[in-house]
Amino acid sequence: MLDLTTTIARDLIRFDTSNFGEGRSHGETEAAEYLAAHLERLGLTVQSFDAAPRRTSIVTRVEGRDRSKPALVVHGHTDVVPAIAADWSVDPFGGVVKDGMLWGRGAVDMKNMDAMIVTALDRILGSGRQPERDLVVAFFADEEAGGVLGSGYLVREHPELFAGATEAISEVGGYSIDLDGKRAYLVQTGEKALIWMTLVARGTAGHGSQVNGENAVTRLARAVAAIGGREWPLHLTATTRQLLDRVAELLGSRAQNLSPDEIAIATGTASRFISATLRTTANPTGLTAGYKHNVIPDRAEAMIDVRVLPGEEDAVLAEIQELVGPDIEILISHRDIGLETSFDGELVDAMVGSLQRHDPGAEVLPYLLSGGTDNKALSLLGIRGFGFAPLQLPASLDFPAMFHGVDERVPLDALGFGADVLTDLLLRY
Repeated sequence: MLDLTTTIARDLIRFDTSNFGEGRSHGETEAAEYLAAHLERLGLTVQSFDAAPRRTSIVTRVEGRDRSKPALVVHGHTDVVPAIAADWSVDPFGGVVKDGMLWGRGAVDMKNMDAMIVTALDRILGSGRQPERDLVVAFFADEEAGGVLGSGYLVREHPELFAGATEAISEVGGYSIDLDGKRAYLVQTGEKALIWMTLVARGTAGHGSQVNGENAVTRLARAVAAIGGREWPLHLTATTRQLLDRVAELLGSRAQNLSPDEIAIATGTASRFISATLRTTANPTGLTAGYKHNVIPDRAEAMIDVRVLPGEEDAVLAEIQELVGPDIEILISHRDIGLETSFDGELVDAMVGSLQRHDPGAEVLPYLLSGGTDNKALSLLGIRGFGFAPLQLPASLDFPAMFHGVDERVPLDALGFGADVLTDLLLRY
């Protein structure tokens, strides 16, 4: 018999809400309707919004005991990145439960937290209790394409939904890592900025057998190699400096004379996230050129995924233009902002307290996320965002590899832990 959190997460995985980007998606409507039905069963009034056909986001407000306190936004997204079934050992949209884990696309990004949110509300409201303060509960569409048709749309068109809210919690934080056998939890206090760009090289078309000094593919290849080969300089923000200093203290003598990169690597699998927050990253992710083996095309394009530390966006764009040269055009399809907040305040104290009540003695540390969440859109309303989807994980699980990876999965007992911690937080804060 599966518990409520696992059941909801499993059911959500079975809705194929794949988001291919550039407006192409299977849509989030059925998943949103499923969640809305659970919320309405608890007596809540749910509002539904479609920024485009089948791109459904839902929002509800839960009345708290002390309505004089600012509201807290608790949010998730229901879309997922696509999955190639042939690469998986299970059906990525089957919601398979085996080996003590729930498998499927969205198991960690982020239908697990969607389920934990609903479970926490079910426990609180179902027992006749209330959260400590008003909650704005939202499940957004389109997060995997920058939130344009989800959180971005609602912040722009319906800011009144978030009236009175000053803080928010969502994904990619609150999970455990192993530091030399000691468990610690990472709470996300910042995010890198995202810039999706396309490089366009132009040249002269011609026969593949001829000498051609204006080959668009060659020009593009040089530009891609220049970006891909760039070693971006180390830059520690306040968050990463605080994290690395504390990790070094916990590692003790092991950390003597280690560089920031080496300390990040010492965090084990978490270094997948942490190492990428020590500097800008700019990764080529796609190439498009030509249509026949013996035809030199007059245009070639490359997709570049750029992740920039908060405040460095313009400087990085200028350097990329310098790297590729004046003959390469840069088209930006999506650009957002970087975020960073301090690891202090009543909400931080409450998150730390909730984790330590359920795992006494555990360390709780701040970190900067190398990716991004819907907290970026909410920040435009002055809402301070954190990543807090609590999971107690086995040291052997490469958790960061689950995000957008093959055979994405989450331990069932971690889901139970997360629901317990989240319920505790919402009742106390």
